[in-house]
Amino acid sequence: MNTNSIKFYSVTEAYGDFSNFALYPIQLKGKTWATSEHYFQAQKFKGTPHENKIRKASNPMQAALLGRTRKVKLRPDWKKVKDAVMLDAVRAKFLQHNDLKELLAVL
Repeated sequence: MNTNSIKFYSVTEAYGDFSNFALYPIQLKGKTWATSEHYFQAQKFKGTPHENKIRKASNPMQAALLGRTRKVKLRPDWKKVKDAVMLDAVRAKFLQHNDLKELLAVL
């Protein structure tokens, strides 16, 4: 058992800033995304009006729900690119917010 694991889920609990729902805007692809969740969910529909609808969602839960719909067709390469999309989002989040960089440094 690894006792050095950090578990997080809720933004209101310990290490909640690590959650994709945490309110840390990111700049990616020439746009501002309210959270990394907004970016990740929107990229499932890259180049469509649904992408922008998700980007403008009022909160990360709404972005997640819009991204989970199957009424709008996913981009054909989603399974292949989804891990890279998440990596881009998380990288941007931690590189663009000094308090998150500091949090990582103390771990």
